[in-house]
Amino acid sequence: MAKKGEEEFSCQMFSNKFFILCAVGGSVACGTTHTFVTPLDLVKCRLQVDPQKYKSIATGFVVSYRDGGAANLVKGWAPTFFGYSIQGALKFSGYEYFKYKYSNMVDIESAYLYRTYLYLAAAASAEFVADIFLAPLEATKVRMQTTPGYTSMMRKAMPHMLSTEGVGTFYKGLPPLWGRQVPYTMMKFASFEKTLELLYEKVVPKPRAQCTKVEQLIVTFTAGYIAGVLCAIVSHPSDTLVSKLNKDPGSSVGSIIRDVGFMGIWRGLVARIIMIGTLTGLQWFVYDAFKVYTKMPRPPPPDMPESLRKRLEEEEKKKKK
Repeated sequence: MAKKGEEEFSCQMFSNKFFILCAVGGSVACGTTHTFVTPLDLVKCRLQVDPQKYKSIATGFVVSYRDGGAANLVKGWAPTFFGYSIQGALKFSGYEYFKYKYSNMVDIESAYLYRTYLYLAAAASAEFVADIFLAPLEATKVRMQTTPGYTSMMRKAMPHMLSTEGVGTFYKGLPPLWGRQVPYTMMKFASFEKTLELLYEKVVPKPRAQCTKVEQLIVTFTAGYIAGVLCAIVSHPSDTLVSKLNKDPGSSVGSIIRDVGFMGIWRGLVARIIMIGTLTGLQWFVYDAFKVYTKMPRPPPPDMPESLRKRLEEEEKKKKK
């Protein structure tokens, strides 16, 4: 039981219950937000694979609506929801797990000094695993969104793809998916953690402990949005390759690059920055709000260990002598 004035938590930090709740929170955060931006994702994919028909974000929405009404704008929502719910669960819980494990492999001072590298390694490890489960649903989503006249029902699309092209079609886009998602997630978590530190240090006028839960969530969303913009830029070329590979299973990475050229690889970047910035900000907001709602422990950005602080002070004194 918590002492008077202390917050009572629903679980212990890094316990099995903690990681399970992280998975649930990650699932809710990613599944809902990706589904919410399905229309923008659909237009972005069509900009990438058919630039002659879909010339801009605005015309992409107009043409898509004209071709099939509102239903056409949310095509692919089901594989998006299920795919990113699974991926989000594995990504967020995996990140928390690997960050904890990797930090314990080194001493406390090294864990603080090289924390950004630990964030990057934990994010890469979590995303590598999550993408194996995401790939089949991502392939289905892109096929549904970019193939004219293709079924709008996931329960029909996946069996059809399996029977006509085999199980390999679901994993043909896995390497470029890793190429898109792993750098994206590394940037997503590492830049979020660093941005959060800087916001509380340089921008927020009072210590995090004195901020209300609402104020903390606003800072979380801001850090998440900034991280999302960086993520979109880093991962966009691979995102274009994933879209084109899943639309045309007979193509290869090399043939796509030769066909579209350097500028073509970056087509749809503005749409993706808008989508991923909003998406990432909302994901961090929902994930942190879930932690607040379930009374999970939410430690502040790491402080410099006392032993390191004293050692650095001693070194500074010696330099001045």
